Amino acid sequence: MRDTPLLMPPMPFSSLDADLAARRAQHLFRQRTVLGSPQGAQVQVGGQMLLNFCSNDYLGLANHPDIILAAQQGAQRWGVGSGSAHLVAGHYAVHEAFEQCAANWVGKPAALSFCTGYMANLAVVTALVGRGDAVFADKLNHASLNDACQLSRADFKRFAHNDMAALERLLATSTAARKLIAVDAVFSMDGDIAPLADLLRLAEQYDAWLYLDDAHGFGVLGDGRGSMAHAGLESPRVIYMATLGKAAGVAGAFVAAEQVVIDYLINFARPYIYTTAAPPLLAEALLVSLDLIEQDGWRRERLQQQIACLRTALAGRGLMPSATPIQPLLAPDSAAALAWSATLRERGYWLAAIRPPTVPTPRLRICLSAAHEVAGVAALADEITRLLDQA
Repeated sequence: MRDTPLLMPPMPFSSLDADLAARRAQHLFRQRTVLGSPQGAQVQVGGQMLLNFCSNDYLGLANHPDIILAAQQGAQRWGVGSGSAHLVAGHYAVHEAFEQCAANWVGKPAALSFCTGYMANLAVVTALVGRGDAVFADKLNHASLNDACQLSRADFKRFAHNDMAALERLLATSTAARKLIAVDAVFSMDGDIAPLADLLRLAEQYDAWLYLDDAHGFGVLGDGRGSMAHAGLESPRVIYMATLGKAAGVAGAFVAAEQVVIDYLINFARPYIYTTAAPPLLAEALLVSLDLIEQDGWRRERLQQQIACLRTALAGRGLMPSATPIQPLLAPDSAAALAWSATLRERGYWLAAIRPPTVPTPRLRICLSAAHEVAGVAALADEITRLLDQA
């Protein structure tokens, strides 16, 4: 009898291939770009030097010699690894010093450091609220906040972007035991600032906590103290988070709040408890970074000049409203955003094409830095104008 050939089962990754093919067809496929130089106003990409308008290094500190020296000296003193979680054997004197300085800088009684901002958001939201509680979130919040809200198992209520009337309706009808309002203080893809005073007023009126993710405001707004200081907020209800890989130029994040909140996170926040502490050398670098953020006010002044220059040059050309270093330029579709990015790269400018699902509408996200020269920003505006005129 003739042998019947065995039917091979489908490859185990065929569904993944199909999903990736769909992403490619929709101009939504993502891949990493390899840099061959340190972070700065100019970077080497594929052997080509480009003016860098992709980076969140808003104050130009990522390659600052004083911060590099502090990291080197920190490695000499503390080694390169922390060896353990903070609650076991990984909390060093320099970690403690940085947390105290960070809390003082933003005007809060205490602070807790984390390896990343994503981890900080997961830690705070999942520790403070759970089943029977409610979390209220802006629809344009960062993905890490959305993930944290979903993982908390609290009732997850989203309101239209910066719509305080919608938020109030949700708060007024909530019977949750604990209520947490969670928002980006500066929205990472639109660049606009949340109405923080109105948010605090609603938090006070409806007995809620207000959690601010200030990843893109810390170091930039409020004389460097961030969005909370910029808005003049002072309240024990405010729980404040800042990331340290953007304006601070290093890595990590911290949460600043009342001492009871910090003690609670130390005891209940699983992403804090069950992970190895960041290398202490980074805390040494961050102490120097905090000093530079405080002392170098000219960096924020230069940012304001660049923002004004770009917005004046591109008035009426599709820039979204923003008073921060994040200046989004809307594109008609994802294909156009990719084409614009590629053309500008050929001309010596590196700008990221941001597409769904990261944002609802495709765009170029223009990120300004104190490391840029105003002349370079003006030259970019001229190239964008020429590009749009040719479209």
